Formats: sequence, structure tokens, C-alpha cells
Amino acid sequence: MIIFPAVDIQGGKAVRLKQGRADQSTVFAENPVDAALHWQELGARWLHVVDLDGAFDGAAQSRQIVRAICDALHIPVQLGGGIRTAETARAYLEAGVKRLIIGTLALEDPATFARLCRDFPGQVGVSLDAEAGRLKSRGWVADTGLRVDDVLPRLHDDGAAFIIYTDIERDGMQSGVNLPALKHLAESAHIPVIAAGGVATLADVQKLYPLSRCSNLQGAISGRALYTGTLDLEEANAWIAAQDAAQAEA
Repeated sequence: MIIFPAVDIQGGKAVRLKQGRADQSTVFAENPVDAALHWQELGARWLHVVDLDGAFDGAAQSRQIVRAICDALHIPVQLGGGIRTAETARAYLEAGVKRLIIGTLALEDPATFARLCRDFPGQVGVSLDAEAGRLKSRGWVADTGLRVDDVLPRLHDDGAAFIIYTDIERDGMQSGVNLPALKHLAESAHIPVIAAGGVATLADVQKLYPLSRCSNLQGAISGRALYTGTLDLEEANAWIAAQDAAQAEA
């Protein structure tokens, strides 16, 4: 099970939002590269980066910052936010991003999403962001009228490499994970699933861990909790490693 520290970029700074609201941001680092290096030094195996300006505006805004992050790190980076054309996808991959996260495009333009999956096999995943079970798009401000089960079969057929599931009501609120929704998705999906939204403490990691052993849960993204210290990355990774070792010996 992988813990993905999040570096969300807004206005050139590393921030965290509450429930995806652009007007509810807290700046945690003036330089996102410094934040990225910090998590790498503490043992992160992957970094999760979001171009928030791109997510809201619909166009990639932070390419140079993302390139600087990729150049500075030796761990892989996954990126979402404003990736709505093949040209943008290619530019980010050429900048060093290992895999891309598509949200709005996957829900609103399935044909283009499927083409991206074919053009960049194994490198394109989808972000499913739900509020009260209903999927949102365009930086979480548009209601698609769809639910996870409505789109999951098509995403499999399109060639999505992985899924990130965010419970919007819990995102940035440090209120715990939506375990029933994640369990249902991780057991239904045929591709890796990453949890996001509400991963606030070691107890949340411990609740999710069994799903990584018996379903397609690959890991969890955490942002505000890591920055404020309610979740300690080194402690979480050590706990996971101990469980993995015990399972191997069993």
C-alpha cells in the first residue's frame, strides 16, 4: 500500500483546499519544489501533484513548476489538473511525469479520453470525484448526474490504467475515509484504485490497509493531514512495511 503525499499548486505555491473550494486554500509552501523534496526525504515512494489553476481554468498552468519538481526528484510523479488535450498530456509526460490523471475529459468527452489511453498506454488514469455519491467535473463545480457504477465499465473499456476516488465532502476536512464507497469501488474495479479525501490519521491508513490485501486498492493520497502532522508519513510507511513483512511470513 502506497501513501501518496499531495502537492497542490495554486498561484505558484503549494496549497491545500477544503472540499475543493478555490476560495478555501491554505498555503503550506511558497515553493512547491521544496514541498516535493520534503516528502521524498521522508520516504515517499510516489508524489501526487495537482495543478489547481489548470483544474479550474481548463488549461495547464504550472508546466514549468511541474518540470522543476520532476527534475528534482528521483521518485515518480503523477499529475492531474487541466489535462484536456493530447498536446498537454504529451508535454507533461515529456516534462518527466510518469502518469496522468484525467477528470473532466474522462466524463465529458469519452472518445478523447479513450484516445489518450490508447496513445499513452498504462500512463493515463481517471479521477472520480464524488459528492453525496454524484460525480463532479470541472474542478468539482459541475454535477455530471452520474455515479461511479454508471461509468466504471466504460472506463475499463477505454483503457484507464488506474482510478483515484475522492470523497469531496471529506477532502481537506480530516474527517476520515468513506470506507464503504472505497470498498465497493476497489472490489468492483479491475484496475488499481487510490483513495483520496479524509485520509487524516494512521487509523485511516489502518482501516484502508486490508483492502490493499484483498482488492485493487493501491494506496491513499493525503495532503493537509501530512502538512499539519495528524498523519506522519514515516510512521505510516513503517506500519505498512511491518504489516507487509508479517503477511509475507504468515
